[in-house]
Amino acid sequence: MRFSKFFMLAMVAVMVSCASCKSQQNSSNSASSEELTTSPAVDFNGSNAYNLVKKQCDFGPRVPGSPAHSKCAEWLEQELKQYCDSTIVQEGSVTTFDGKKLNIKNFIGITNPSCETRILLLSHWDCRPWADNDPDPSKHKEPVMGANDGASGVAVLLELARLMKEKKPSIGVDILLVDAEDWGTDGDEDSWALGTQYWANNQHVDNYSPRFGILLDMVGAKGAKFNKELMSLQYAPNVVNEVWNIAQQSGYGSYFDNNNGGAITDDHIVVNKAGIKCIDIIDMREDGDSGFFDGWHTTGDTLDKIDSAVLKVVGQTVANVIYSY
Repeated sequence: MRFSKFFMLAMVAVMVSCASCKSQQNSSNSASSEELTTSPAVDFNGSNAYNLVKKQCDFGPRVPGSPAHSKCAEWLEQELKQYCDSTIVQEGSVTTFDGKKLNIKNFIGITNPSCETRILLLSHWDCRPWADNDPDPSKHKEPVMGANDGASGVAVLLELARLMKEKKPSIGVDILLVDAEDWGTDGDEDSWALGTQYWANNQHVDNYSPRFGILLDMVGAKGAKFNKELMSLQYAPNVVNEVWNIAQQSGYGSYFDNNNGGAITDDHIVVNKAGIKCIDIIDMREDGDSGFFDGWHTTGDTLDKIDSAVLKVVGQTVANVIYSY
């Protein structure tokens, strides 16, 4: 991606001194622990998640308005209805920066609808229409497959939905799959996350107020590293600390370290502006030209970039957060 879309390389030392949210089972979490302190309530299956990435890629690039997008939408609805207590399909229309009218679909899968205490999990399911970061300029108008940038987060959330059907958590969980995130342009922050903007203005229930939200974006590539994203630290430092502490207690400190990353303009910004504390778990890399994995916004964002072990790390971390309540 371009720096102006998601990644403003602002490697600033951010001093955050707030305590982690306390769970009903654990009064505190040790940020330095690298060992799994308790057996997890559920076992997230990275291989299952990998197959869910593959299924999305088998449709082709899920660019809004394309046949692949329509077929994937049908499948996502079926998956959520299979695993969630209720499913809402939110249909709407948005206008892109280049004047196109897009018919979009957001999906909300609801587990434990009667629970007052809730958390929100979200990821975008669409693909970028143009591979404008491809090293081959002749491919800049080709669509992006989005194996990592889109499908990986969706796959983790669908596998979590399956696990929550098998073993109900004690809280309510809402899975939000948003459309039209990736049809944006440099220099115009509002041109991104169109599906999330639509949802924020048309929330699926009145006075929706989950305890917090977690956005998953690019969570499956080989060599992934999840630094603490700067805007997440600004909006919801206690949530960042809670999630990172749980990841480290789960033995994933080599993936979730305590380094601060850059600031990302992503779906979580829209959610925070809607009054819901939301963080972004996103793979950021200082050693690449784009700030992300090598296939970002290229025709190379394909299934071969995905590592089931990374999907396991992220999925198990989020599962451990859910079942810590």
